[in-house]
Amino acid sequence: MTHTAARTAKLALVGDRSPNVASHTRVPLLLDALSERDRLVLDAYWIPSQDAADDDAVRGFDAVWVLPGSPYRSEAGVLSAIRTAREEGIPFLGTCGGFQHALLEYARDVCGLNRVAHAENDPDADDFLIEPLACSLVGHEAVVRIESGSLAQSVIGSERTVERYFCAYGPTRHLDTLSAHGLRFSGHDEDGHLRVAELPGHPFFLATLFQPELSGDGSRPHPVVRALARAAVEHAASKATTRA
Repeated sequence: MTHTAARTAKLALVGDRSPNVASHTRVPLLLDALSERDRLVLDAYWIPSQDAADDDAVRGFDAVWVLPGSPYRSEAGVLSAIRTAREEGIPFLGTCGGFQHALLEYARDVCGLNRVAHAENDPDADDFLIEPLACSLVGHEAVVRIESGSLAQSVIGSERTVERYFCAYGPTRHLDTLSAHGLRFSGHDEDGHLRVAELPGHPFFLATLFQPELSGDGSRPHPVVRALARAAVEHAASKATTRA
């Protein structure tokens, strides 16, 4: 039996790695499954949030995944990694805390909303972008409705999905401003609350409040995780072609 040759790429996992964060412990299973099932080999490196503050921390990687586990030790480091991925066209995925900080980075660096804050990081701030949810989603599963024609819809393959959460914070204010500056809100819960954001024109920029890495038992990576892996190997291949 002939196997398709494996395709490889370098993946930056940004977050403060902990055995107590379920999504962190799931990553090795997902990497093994991507290699075995999809022939997508991701050479993954953990970058602690404090180290991510270095301007070159994620340069040279083929994808950046900002994982849950907030509050991060360095908000600035996480925002720096997101900004580099956004500005330099590096495939990006942000899940849970990564989603929240992707919106925070966009609000500050693209929209000029310099004073907006994340309530978990700065509870005494005057202007929140990310606030406690009216109903915590810790341990919950819920329906997400996906906008037709979006990146999220093309990745997930459906306009309705049921996803797992482990969060208590979400976006509230200034969303019209983020949308006016080009960020697309492509997934909402059944009450219309934002759950998925993406950036049109970017090779792959997707952020979800839900945690696709917790789908199933880890043996079959969620379509969002597989899509990041495919985008990463495509990025790696394009770099190789450019160098050739």
